[in-house]
Amino acid sequence: MVKEGDDLVALFLEVLGSSRLTLEARDLIIVTSKVVSKSEGQVVPFDGTEEHKVALIESESTRILRRRGPLRITETRHGFINANAGIDLSNTDDGTAVLLPKDPDRSARRFRGEIQRRCNVEVAVIITDTFGRVWRVGVTDVAIGSAGVKPILDLRGTSDATGRVLEVTEVAVADEIASAANLVLGKAEATPFAIIRGLDDSYFGEGSIKENALRRANEDLFR
Repeated sequence: MVKEGDDLVALFLEVLGSSRLTLEARDLIIVTSKVVSKSEGQVVPFDGTEEHKVALIESESTRILRRRGPLRITETRHGFINANAGIDLSNTDDGTAVLLPKDPDRSARRFRGEIQRRCNVEVAVIITDTFGRVWRVGVTDVAIGSAGVKPILDLRGTSDATGRVLEVTEVAVADEIASAANLVLGKAEATPFAIIRGLDDSYFGEGSIKENALRRANEDLFR
């Protein structure tokens, strides 16, 4: 169990070594937001009551979109639209709740920078969290922070298989990678890291989730 101040890069490299794996250029490392939050001290006391839960949710939100009992659909200070401001009560000590990282993009950049400094290999990093989907049943992992990978692959202006020019197609590459990684991470296996290998070179580059993957309010038909 990760605690505040733990060196996530050292933990990752320790597990990597015990697994007899080595990093390769253009590997993409998945890091779950839970361990990022814990290592950064984003863990707060929680007394288990609905009143306290709602208070925590509202303190982490800039806007409440919907209410149903203790459930809130919120907009966080990061700009994410999700349930209960992303506050997590699973895989944490009794009497505590885990908040989202304060700046997941910055956390991803730090992790990537340390990996490259210690291992001298070029990698990319995505920090993931579990989100629901509007009008769809079930949850999936999405990217909430990234470094070294393009969150969105912009195909506008390119041609499809029939030669027709694509006008609006932007592929959520980081989210697709995050959801694929969740197939090996699971929800109860205490596995906070995964390595994605063999991605096309076009996926790598500069960008961030905050700047590139969040729809602006003036472009959102549901606001």
